[in-house]
Amino acid sequence: MTTPTSEKSPSEQSPDGGSSAGQAPDAESAEAARSATGTPAARPSAAGPATGKPSAGKSSVAKPSAARSPGRRTRIVVAAAIGVVLTGAGAGLTVAASGIPAPASLAGRSPQSVSVPTGDSVRVCPGPARLLEGTPVEGDPQFSPASKSAQTSVGGIVLSDTQGTLPDAALAPLGAPPLKALPSGSVPAGTVAQPRAAVVSGQPVDALTALTAKPLSGVAAASGAMTRFEARDGDLQGLATATCAPPANDQWLSGAATTVGRTSVLTLTNASTTPATVDLQFFGDKPLTQAPPSSRGLTVKPGSSASYVLNGYMPGQSNVAVRVRSTGGPVAASIQQSTLRGLTAGGVELITAASAPSTRQTVAGIELQDPGQSKDLAARSGFEDARPAVQITVPGAADAVVQLRVYGRNGAVQLPGGGVVTAKAGAVTEVPLTGLPAGVYSVSATADVSFTASARAPRGLSASGPMDFALVAASQRIGDSQVVPVGSGGTRQIVLGVPDGRAQIRAVPVSEDGAMHTPVTLDVGGGTTAVLDVPDTVDGAPLAGYVLSASSDAAYGSLLTHGDGNAVSSATIVPGAAASQSLPVTVDY
Repeated sequence: MTTPTSEKSPSEQSPDGGSSAGQAPDAESAEAARSATGTPAARPSAAGPATGKPSAGKSSVAKPSAARSPGRRTRIVVAAAIGVVLTGAGAGLTVAASGIPAPASLAGRSPQSVSVPTGDSVRVCPGPARLLEGTPVEGDPQFSPASKSAQTSVGGIVLSDTQGTLPDAALAPLGAPPLKALPSGSVPAGTVAQPRAAVVSGQPVDALTALTAKPLSGVAAASGAMTRFEARDGDLQGLATATCAPPANDQWLSGAATTVGRTSVLTLTNASTTPATVDLQFFGDKPLTQAPPSSRGLTVKPGSSASYVLNGYMPGQSNVAVRVRSTGGPVAASIQQSTLRGLTAGGVELITAASAPSTRQTVAGIELQDPGQSKDLAARSGFEDARPAVQITVPGAADAVVQLRVYGRNGAVQLPGGGVVTAKAGAVTEVPLTGLPAGVYSVSATADVSFTASARAPRGLSASGPMDFALVAASQRIGDSQVVPVGSGGTRQIVLGVPDGRAQIRAVPVSEDGAMHTPVTLDVGGGTTAVLDVPDTVDGAPLAGYVLSASSDAAYGSLLTHGDGNAVSSATIVPGAAASQSLPVTVDY
């Protein structure tokens, strides 16, 4: 708000527009001016009636000349009255020389902070992967089950407060009764108060679900959940995992493809009670002439989801990124990405949001195969995406000069060409990770303009057999008490990348009975990738997940999972629940 400034009142000017310094209007003029503004006339002093003589110790004001004509006096009265009125009306909110105080609501002030009540902790979990029926161009696709062997489950963890009190929580499909209600309340009588957890373990699902936890004492509950899909036959043969993400009004998804044999289905879920209006912005490796008209103003009703086939919006693109922005209710966005080469399954993955554009991004958990065999396979027609690669999306109007650093367990490895690339503005640029030894790596990228990133890591070296692939997105740094469910089955690894400095990682195992066990600690040097192998049990109890905390320098992570055969998937570790918020609010006109 602009601070009011004083202006010189027209009543301080002479009737003919000149200055009246050294003169003052007579009593009749002053009285008229006061009447025009509502200011009371001066009262006689307590010493007696006004005599026109100056009071002792006070300066005198020269009286107007007695020779002044009545007409001139009238003009002075009118000019003074009009001047004061115009000052109030013309300046509007300005305090003029009339001495009228400005309303208190118009005074400059700093906004007051108003606490916003803490809402439920909501994690939206993508549903099972489905086959498209027919080839719809855009939204409202029809699906059929992936195969008879396909199984989808959700695992989740909700933490108590420090005294062991658990919030009310449940896993439920949208608008349906809970599939699993989690135990809540304080610790039993006679039990030592200490943190614990409520766990959903491998709950079978046939639709998208949401894990919802109520706040405790005004603090958002710490929770996490993960979807796991696996099929051993059919066109969607493979493994797909996804971290269940909180809804947001602005998010980026990267790593999709819409070339022949590749299918991308975007699902938007509105778990709130407010309608959401969604705009989609697309980026591809081929130039876009204009945005698809039907990608703006999409409506997602409260408590519902909507799916859109990206092949109709962005056909023939080897790399696709989507920005999802909503007004009204926040949405959770995910992409089901699958590959079919003729009659041979090429894999399936669930893509969730990547870190927002920044001048630095880190992707942790990229598993590379034998470089020679991988190169030979990628040289075959239809297998161009069988090579590992990083996708760089630059949303701005300027190209980005990107420096990529790749580091594994033993430190940095050199990318062919030095790792410096120019990524085109408004497009997705693919950077191959060919020629590197087999192993698990992290990639750190920096640039002179903001960008976001993801990585594709295929698995399988035979052109005649089923393949799979993992898509891992750039993530935010690990903070304090981030909940990481690990699911069950196969082999699982938490992959941690530390670009610079040194980070201390503390991982507290959580078993399916809700108990929290002795922490595992890792000291990870900068420029290296650390791997925490996930056991099936901890202290004799089935393991449900970990509570991760990182200190010192930045660390990033993902969960890498292997299934039968070539089945592989990667799920990004997302930030924990936000604390209660306060917003600056100005209650003024």
